[in-house]
Formats: sequence, C-alpha cells, structure tokens
Amino acid sequence: MSTEQHKIGSGYGATSTATEVLDGVDLTGRLAIVTGGYSGLGLETTRALAGAGARVVVPARRAAAARTALEGLPGVEVDEMDLGELDSVRGFAERFLASGRTVDILIGSAGIMACPETRVGPGWEAQFATNHLGHYALVNRLWPAIEPGGARVVSVSSRAHHFSGIRWDDVDWRQGYDKWLAYGQAKTANALFAVHLDALARDTGVRAFSLHPGGILTPLQRHLDRTEMIERGWIDESGTVLNPGAFKTPEQGAATQVWAATSHRLDGMGGVYLEDCDIAEPAAGEEAPGGVKDWAADPEQAARLWELSAERTGLDALSR
Repeated sequence: MSTEQHKIGSGYGATSTATEVLDGVDLTGRLAIVTGGYSGLGLETTRALAGAGARVVVPARRAAAARTALEGLPGVEVDEMDLGELDSVRGFAERFLASGRTVDILIGSAGIMACPETRVGPGWEAQFATNHLGHYALVNRLWPAIEPGGARVVSVSSRAHHFSGIRWDDVDWRQGYDKWLAYGQAKTANALFAVHLDALARDTGVRAFSLHPGGILTPLQRHLDRTEMIERGWIDESGTVLNPGAFKTPEQGAATQVWAATSHRLDGMGGVYLEDCDIAEPAAGEEAPGGVKDWAADPEQAARLWELSAERTGLDALSR
C-alpha cells in the first residue's frame, strides 16, 4: 500500500469516538503502553483499549493520581515515570523490560503545552525535552520489547505544529522565548520522530504514525489562565465554552490515536500524519486550517532531528 500523505477514506471522521473505532476489535492478549494515560485524551485512550481487552501500562509522573483515575479499569497497571527526567524514563524502561513482556502498541499521549519558560536537564527547553526527547528516550529504551512484537508506535502531535518548524539555530529558545512557538516546535518534533522511526524500523515490522487529535479542552490547558482563554474566544467570563462545535469531546479526541494504533486499514503503512481518523492531506498554504506542514513531514529534517536527539540522550537503538 502507498504511504503517501493523502486520505484513504477510513469510514470514520471528526465526531467518531474511540469506542466506535474499536467496535468489534478484540485486543485480548495485546499489551499497550500509554503515556499520559490517566488524564484527558490519554485517559479515554486507556479506557477504550482496556475495554477492547488490551493490557494497558500507564507510566505516570503522578502515579497516585493515575491510580485513582484508573481505579476499576480491568487490565490496567500504573508505574512511575517523568518524561522530563531521562533517569526516570530509564528506570521505568528497566522495570518493564525486566518483566519479560513485549509491546504491541505504544502511544505517546503525554505532554505539556504553552508553559512559562522552563528548563529541564542540562538547560533544555521543557516542552521540547518533555514532549519529544522523553518519548524518543522511552522508545529507544524499550526497543528490545517493541521490536519482537512488530509494534505500532503512535506519536501524538498537534495542529500546533503549524506554528513552528524546528529552530535549528536555537532549539532551546535561549533568545526570545515564545510559549506557543515553542509548543509548535515540540509538536513538529513529534511528527518528525514518527517519520524517521518508521523509516528505520519498518523492515522489522514496527510502524510509526503521528497525529492531530483535534481541539479539546482538557487538563493540557493547565498553564493557560482564564483571561488568555477568553481572549482566544474559547470561553466567556463565566467559563462557558463559546463554541462547543469547535471542540471535540475527549472521547472523540482519543479516536484518532486509537485508530492509528489498531486499524487494519493502516497495515503496511507508516510514517504519515493523521487527523480525524484518516491520513491527513498536505497543508495547502500558510493559512491552511488542517493538514500537515512540509517541515513536519520532511525525511531529511526527521533524520537530522533523530541525530540531535541521539546526541542529547546518548541513545540510539535503531541506527546501527
């Protein structure tokens, strides 16, 4: 099948839910890892996968909160992991590998958005480090469990990748930090990660996808104050959503990542960016409301980002 960036007519759309996408799908015996799988889109993703019979492992920065949120869901387990701390990622991966299990699905759903200027590790910009480098390290650390099962790796990007490509001359925003442009760069990195991971891994049977889940009001907005959301036209002074039709529900927002992880329509494909439970079209022009920008689908930039990520983390399980 072609892996070109064009719609394939999945039969689902913007209002489809994760449960609808998994209707009739039996994931018994499959194991999924879902970062951020206890809040917002990640929580709905965990619920849908567990409801279809999958065993779901949720590595969480706030493990106690995760256990509370996931209480009662069958086949779900929680472990500790902070994507912004590479030692924490290593610890989780080592514990998982020691269990001797293989991974069938890995969904990188966790992330931070539009936070104040924050530095982690050796001074890395926090959104790039957490949203991208943490997931890069996780996949490389877990590669011995990902490769044998021919897993699907799903990198949750965003339409915010339209805001910025990779700022190669200042990836860490040492000059003129802008929280939204920094978020856009991190989401571009999520997309490029899937492009190069798929290129490196496809011969092993592992395939990778990135996606825009849709606009959803979730705890991801924790760094935005009420005034900013009012100015953006999302809510009014009382906190009421002004245009509910402009936002997906969390159940709808989780649908594309669940579809990416499980759909047979994507068999033999990979490295593409998805939205509304289908492959997205290339973004047409600067003001395009949807689709994927060239800078987030460019194999050369994807390879360059992989090299930078390997240098920063000291990890590269695939380029050998």
